[in-house]
Amino acid sequence: MYSSNLTGFVLALVSSAFIGSSFIIKKKGLQRARANGPRASVGGYGYLLQPLWWLGMITMIVGEIANFVAYIYAPAVLVTPLGALSIIVSAVLAHFMLKEKLQRMGMLGCLMCIVGSTVIVLHAPQEKSLTSVQEIWLLAVQPAFLLYTASAMAVTLFLILYCVPRYGQTNILVYIGICSVIGSLTVMSVKAIGIAIKLTLEGANQLVYYQTWIFLMVAVSCIITQLNYLNMALDTFNTAVVSPIYYALFTSFTILASAIMFKDYSGQSISSIASELCGFITVLSGTVVLHSTREPDPPVSTDLYSPLSPKVTWYIQGNGESWKQKEEDGSPPFNLITVVRQDHFT
Repeated sequence: MYSSNLTGFVLALVSSAFIGSSFIIKKKGLQRARANGPRASVGGYGYLLQPLWWLGMITMIVGEIANFVAYIYAPAVLVTPLGALSIIVSAVLAHFMLKEKLQRMGMLGCLMCIVGSTVIVLHAPQEKSLTSVQEIWLLAVQPAFLLYTASAMAVTLFLILYCVPRYGQTNILVYIGICSVIGSLTVMSVKAIGIAIKLTLEGANQLVYYQTWIFLMVAVSCIITQLNYLNMALDTFNTAVVSPIYYALFTSFTILASAIMFKDYSGQSISSIASELCGFITVLSGTVVLHSTREPDPPVSTDLYSPLSPKVTWYIQGNGESWKQKEEDGSPPFNLITVVRQDHFT
């Protein structure tokens, strides 16, 4: 493995460990907050007072910083697929700390992710040496990448303006498609900014070039858009379904964008390229298997007066008449005066 790739690989591993751990730490904080008040899913903010939740946030920030630096030293085709390792860390810690049982198929999924990641690392191309942000700009304005960027923006606008109002609540690919396509541009911009910062710290100030600030504005805009629609996807669909699909599409578009802009596969043999693709497919398959074995969280009702048992009976009085009505029945009688909850009504 090339020395620069080794640095990026180590940073990507550290990033996955911190990000995977952060999910578990934050969830522990949410559980403690839930014991003292309304949970976050129904509008509660008690978790903001939990030190454990803030520790999880700090852990996630450290992981994201490590991931950011990893893109400086290694190509995106190496760093991005390794993000699946955070899923393994999260699943293993959840097994021991949250008592969320890791099934045998889940263990197989973890093993597949590790094997696939190893194949990717062993056959990853060498990171090209860039001496200025202007060189990166020339790569960004080459016709092939301009065509990719224009296509990405056209697809994104089509999804946002046409598909979101019509199919956003029913088709999971709408929100995730936006996140994935925009996410590939985010990674390219972040990588350019990271290299500019590295060169600046080494003594070659890149902040004097307007290209650096253009990359920064593109990165901020893409990150905001990406997070917005990712939150919509998570709020609308099951996380166990969103995560593997988002990982697959985001990683695929990022590898494609990096291959076009930085020509990552230039000079590589067919066997190396085929091995990397096989490694990515193995990681993707392991991610799907791991998520398919996870038990989804039980649904949470937003009704503060929901009964603890589905057999709870309501005694309803109105206009001098009385009714017994099961909760599962249709609309309540008209002109209700009072509604009295009787958990043990017979």
